Amino acid sequence: MSVEELTGGNFDKFTSQNGPAVVDIWAPWCGPCRMVSPIIEKLADRYKGKVYFGKMNSDDNGEKAGALGIMSIPTLLFYKQGRLVDRIVGAYPEEVIDEHIQKLL
Repeated sequence: MSVEELTGGNFDKFTSQNGPAVVDIWAPWCGPCRMVSPIIEKLADRYKGKVYFGKMNSDDNGEKAGALGIMSIPTLLFYKQGRLVDRIVGAYPEEVIDEHIQKLL
């Protein structure tokens, strides 16, 4: 799978040990999250080997989501060299998400 399932237990390792990374914070009941998910899958295929993609269910990992300051979902977090450098909240089209990814490269 090109998008890794993340938990509170492996989140920090994923963001610190990979190159540029995008993390999708979502929940199964969230309609906008379901709209963003196929976009993330498509972008993960496009950037395979250049950018790492993960997704974390905020319902199952509420403590970590709270520590990250997640107030609304979907939230996309953008990491470079293990550091959070950007975030977008809400369902955005592929072009907008891609622009944020380009800033990581």
